[in-house]
Amino acid sequence: MAGEDIAAVKAYRQIIQDLLGKAAEAKKDCSIEPPLNDADLGDAIRQIQQNDEGGFREQSQQAQYAVVETVFREKFYDLLVSIVLRQHATHRALTMLVMQATTSIDDPSFIQIWNLLDIVSIFSDNEQCEPGLIFWLIEELLDSQTIDGCRKVFDYLESRRERNTAKHFKQKSLIILRSCNELLRRLSRAEDTVFCGRVFIFLFQSFPLGDRSSVNLRGEFHTENVTTFDEIPKPQEATETPMEVDVPEKEPSAEPKTESSQPSEQQTNEQGAGGPADESQQSSKLATQKRSESEPASAALAMDELYPIFWSLQAIFSSPTRLFDQSNFSSFKSGLEASLSTFQKVNTDMEVRMTKGSEEARRGPKRRRVGDGTEMTNSFNPKYLTSRDLFELEVNDVAFRRHILVQALILLDFVLSLTPKAKAKLSDSTNKSVLYNYVLNDEDAKWAAQMKASIASYLQQGSEGKFYYRMVDTVLTRDKNWVRWKAEACPPIERTPISIQDYMDTQASALKVSTSRRLRSAPLGSLDLSFLMEDKDLGSVDRLRHPDRFTTPELDSYMQGIADDEFNIDMAQSSEEKDESIKAKASKTWRTLRLSSRSKLALFDKIEDGNNIKVLFETPSPDDAAGANKQTAAMENGVNSQEGTAKEQVKEDGAKENQPPVPDGPPAQQG
Repeated sequence: MAGEDIAAVKAYRQIIQDLLGKAAEAKKDCSIEPPLNDADLGDAIRQIQQNDEGGFREQSQQAQYAVVETVFREKFYDLLVSIVLRQHATHRALTMLVMQATTSIDDPSFIQIWNLLDIVSIFSDNEQCEPGLIFWLIEELLDSQTIDGCRKVFDYLESRRERNTAKHFKQKSLIILRSCNELLRRLSRAEDTVFCGRVFIFLFQSFPLGDRSSVNLRGEFHTENVTTFDEIPKPQEATETPMEVDVPEKEPSAEPKTESSQPSEQQTNEQGAGGPADESQQSSKLATQKRSESEPASAALAMDELYPIFWSLQAIFSSPTRLFDQSNFSSFKSGLEASLSTFQKVNTDMEVRMTKGSEEARRGPKRRRVGDGTEMTNSFNPKYLTSRDLFELEVNDVAFRRHILVQALILLDFVLSLTPKAKAKLSDSTNKSVLYNYVLNDEDAKWAAQMKASIASYLQQGSEGKFYYRMVDTVLTRDKNWVRWKAEACPPIERTPISIQDYMDTQASALKVSTSRRLRSAPLGSLDLSFLMEDKDLGSVDRLRHPDRFTTPELDSYMQGIADDEFNIDMAQSSEEKDESIKAKASKTWRTLRLSSRSKLALFDKIEDGNNIKVLFETPSPDDAAGANKQTAAMENGVNSQEGTAKEQVKEDGAKENQPPVPDGPPAQQG
């Protein structure tokens, strides 16, 4: 078996050497791009497949993987380490020699390393070696290079990311995660910030969105992040006696020292007479004395008081569960309120200084930048310094204040998630590790909401404040969705794609449902175009002979139409519908009155302005009918008599016109 393995190793050595030769011919330049593929290697790949089907067919898959890995590692070390060092090295010292690679990554001959990694990737995709072999070699390559060399290696990784993670990702995921984490431990987050971002982006793009490798399922906090700060010496108590120092008589500083020692002697006498004095009273007295000396002393004292309170908040930020103790919560409230009030005061002072020193700022804009300057966008500090001497400078920095207040917003969101209303939303969650039994009372919840609003209002100040707060608020809002997803034990985000057959069946059923089986004779909302048919010619004489065109309609035919119009008037929902119904009723009423004028003219006295028109449709009694006939006849006779009188008058007028004129005087006597 050992002999067969040795023979296989020799055969694969020759094959890989031929593949490197083919790669050198296909890729003339010394750059990382473009990557090699199966077509570039040609016959050499087919030779490997023939060897797998013939000479090495009897070997197991594990033995074949071991042989291929051995050959690739040998070639990798040959290219990475100089030949002289490799000949004098033992197997144990081989790793140390890898750490001391003599071939520079910027050397043109280093292109053979990139070609070899591309060949390993092709073997991995064709299942001819271990899927994770390429990332094992890259991990060793990263260990052998400096930070600048690692940047070059990462250029290769980013250019081949989609190709190397497309197949067999489960076997490669742990190696990718381990190598990237080892690289991040070597990098400085303050100096190599951009490189750290590249590594994180590579991880985010390689791993699926719902992968649990980057999820803190147990909800553990980074309690190892301890913030140490200086201890401010307390003011000297009155009971202590100052150290005696020999001072020359002619030194002018002796007189002020004796004057400053008088208050301490008086306090000592007071303490001896009346008993031990309270420390708080002594500190307040000393503070009063310092405030009376000068204004800068007061500001320095305020900073001295704020300094330990401010940096003690970092212990709460790194471990929020400490707030479950009411004493810690009270100290956190007072510390955050004091910090915010100081920030607001500093911001106001900065505005006053900007107003006063506007001329000076215009003279030297390159050296002097105050307030929300553009340098804030490029500033990044993974961990701020806590020296007391730098505290005032840090508080005056806008980026520092925003950094601390964003931490406070994150913690306040955590606190508000412990209210009864918020806990009720997560009651059905399965991951109990991130759910806490502590319930926030109403008073603390009200304070947290008010403090969050105050911080939000403060962050929106300045020229870029609204944009900055909008960005922060968007990130925190989306983070709540991730918190809920983690509380639900990270259910799968990606859904499996549907099969082609299911898609085709769904499409066919949708077409079947949406298609009408029987076509309508007249589609909904269309006009009746039956008059355009050939058998209904507009000039047809038969249509003109139809009785409906020349017979008088019956009076009762309008009764139902008037009733429908009255109903529509009462039930109209808009003024337009009501107007249309009123016009339709008026038209039918006029037609009814016109038809009734021939036979029921006597009933018109009972109709007033179109109302009570129903009397025309009622059947009259015999007496009413006779009276109506008489009245109708009388009216007709009256009309006829009036017509006859008019005719006689016209005749008389005509005769008068034909007669000769009568003279005024007596008639002439006949001779």
